[in-house]
Amino acid sequence: RAIAAELGVAQATVHYTFGTKEDLYRAVMDQITDELVAQVQRAAPQDAGFEETFSALAGALWGTMREPSSHHQLLSELTMFALRVPGLIEAQQSHYRRVIEVTAQVITETAGRTGQELAESPETVARFFLSGFDGLTMQVQQCLPDEATERTGLRALVAATVALAKGNLDLPDVPLA
Repeated sequence: RAIAAELGVAQATVHYTFGTKEDLYRAVMDQITDELVAQVQRAAPQDAGFEETFSALAGALWGTMREPSSHHQLLSELTMFALRVPGLIEAQQSHYRRVIEVTAQVITETAGRTGQELAESPETVARFFLSGFDGLTMQVQQCLPDEATERTGLRALVAATVALAKGNLDLPDVPLA
């Protein structure tokens, strides 16, 4: 009802367009993601190597997170909301699978354009990067903002991601309890 009222349309129109809350949730998440991807992809230098291109893309993504009206803040809030609403968990998981796919595609395209052979699958590199990025985002947005630390953290994340992609990251055995 609130959405229909905000849009100035009948509630039936919103229901007809989206069907369920899950469909509306997915549509919002997909739209935000599409906008972020387009904004980040515009930052890719055309004549740069893999590391420089990946650094530019990561920096552009970080820049979108630092914007005052951040889509990342909305994505974080929607994610937390979805974790509390059983019917939305699947929609959130579906969205995150799409984020991984899109990130893997960007990595694949960047590697192809720069002639970089990937030592790990694009999906593995994407998940690694996104895990670190999500952690940095959580610290900056919600916990302990510190510009110097976030800059170092982002640079370290990019360096580790590039090293993983190139096969230059030593991966020690980690005993699991």
